[in-house]
Amino acid sequence: MSTEIKKEIQLEIAHVLFIDIVGYSKLSINDQHAAVEELNQVVRASEQFQRAEAASRLLKIPTGDGIALVFYTSPEAPAQCAVEISRALKEHPRLRLRMGIHSGPVSGVVDVNQRVNLTGAGINIAKRVMDCGDAGHILLSKHVAEDLEEYEKWRPLLHDLGLCEVKHGVRVAVVNLYDNQFGNAKLPRRFETVQKRRRRLRWATAAALLALAAIVAGIALFSRYGGRTTLAAPEKSVAVLPFENLSRDPDNAYFAEGIQEEILTRLASIAGLKVISRSSTQQYQNRPRNLSQIAKQLGVANILEGSVQKAADQVRVNVQLINAQTDSHLWADTYDRKLTDIFGVESEIAIGIAESLQAKLTGREEQALAVKATTNPEAYDAYLRGVAFQARFFSSFNHRDLGRKAVSFFERAVQLDPNFALAWARLSRADAMLYFSRSDTAEAAEAARSDAAKRALENARKLQPNSPETLLALGYYQFWVLQDYRLAKTTFSRVSKLLPGSSEVPYALARVTKYEGHLDQSVAYYEQALALDPRNVEVLNDTAWTHAMLRQLPAALKLYDRVLDITPNDPNDGGKGRHLSGSG
Repeated sequence: MSTEIKKEIQLEIAHVLFIDIVGYSKLSINDQHAAVEELNQVVRASEQFQRAEAASRLLKIPTGDGIALVFYTSPEAPAQCAVEISRALKEHPRLRLRMGIHSGPVSGVVDVNQRVNLTGAGINIAKRVMDCGDAGHILLSKHVAEDLEEYEKWRPLLHDLGLCEVKHGVRVAVVNLYDNQFGNAKLPRRFETVQKRRRRLRWATAAALLALAAIVAGIALFSRYGGRTTLAAPEKSVAVLPFENLSRDPDNAYFAEGIQEEILTRLASIAGLKVISRSSTQQYQNRPRNLSQIAKQLGVANILEGSVQKAADQVRVNVQLINAQTDSHLWADTYDRKLTDIFGVESEIAIGIAESLQAKLTGREEQALAVKATTNPEAYDAYLRGVAFQARFFSSFNHRDLGRKAVSFFERAVQLDPNFALAWARLSRADAMLYFSRSDTAEAAEAARSDAAKRALENARKLQPNSPETLLALGYYQFWVLQDYRLAKTTFSRVSKLLPGSSEVPYALARVTKYEGHLDQSVAYYEQALALDPRNVEVLNDTAWTHAMLRQLPAALKLYDRVLDITPNDPNDGGKGRHLSGSG
């Protein structure tokens, strides 16, 4: 290996088993050497170890009082290896081990002695998970457990323990792996304190719930019948309702959806406007008439209605901005364009809205709105199709065929125009989300999906490294593929300054901070997202559940009541939630 070792190991996804000898520091020097030697013998006897080593798909990192095994085979490999080691320990009663497993990004360098030193979230979190256990425990990160749940044989062996606080106040979600032949079924000591605290809280919570139940009916009646106060909507606030497709061909509906989505993206970059997200406005289809009620539900003063008609190479876009409180038309325009000249119409509409509402644009905002993403009409058409399918995929996370269709159209767009940075960024996001949703069951296909997301991101960064769309793609790649929450949080925080009117960014920050275990901070981001996406059932459910985790039950009940108002007949909502895109 010496002549083939690279001086730098590239960032990769690996499956890490971290093993530690319990009580190592209390042993004499001779006993320490003997324990390490015995550990090496047990590990090397494992069938999974031998198989991965023979295939050159394993790195072995001594840690002084243990060893880290880094598998590049499958998520099952470290778990199966841990089971084999645990069973073998029956023949080595003096060797007391604890083990932790996580899958994530790793990278490292080779020192002058040709030794590999590995770093990264994959190995760091595996160690933190291991630190939550005692002798005999095989603990998994929640991420690994979710991967193993896809295989029926592992399901009865997985026992959720909840959150464990480790170094620097970080909390990790931990699952115990055991049965009567291996592992340790006993609750780790770190969780015993939590359990005692929970028992004390149960009595207090039960009393609080009894009192709450006595007043909920009165509160509900009061809030539903005249007790609800509504703050005046900001004058510079707008909701863009779904554009009507006036084309004879119903298949052209994607064009209207794509135009609406692009207008919303442009508006979200204008700091002087409050703009409601598409997730909330999509509920108002078929040209609704009661605009004042819609505006009240969405918390805005103004409504933008529009229609798109596409025939051959001609496109007509009609828009009208209405003050919902007075039912007066503030501004209207019609854009008749050839497909070869349609580029930038969304920016023109966004500028028209801003001027009508007297929202002054900064120099940076004017410059960003003036950029034309492509001049290739076929690439633009494919891009709008991809945008439409991606928007549907984001709102229906389990419908992965929508994500695959979005990918195919974005791939078509960048084939037609390799300099189409916006399409590259969207392509990376779509691939990253499919990777995160485990849409590819085969390991090779999953790796290819990760590589595709990285490749598209690299192309976007070469073309427009500082655009909000490219930075969004980077944030999602760090979140969904690398699972490096610290980096993702930094990137999304940067995007929030470029897209101040986007609900997507605070929602992403809410999920990232929730994964980090910072629930109070997560709630604050969720509330920011709800201000711009007030009728998004997924965000409402996630926010309510996070309040519940913090024992903030009145706040949780209020949010669940809003869910029931929006979807009174949907059995999947009203407090259950669907936990989209890693939000659980």
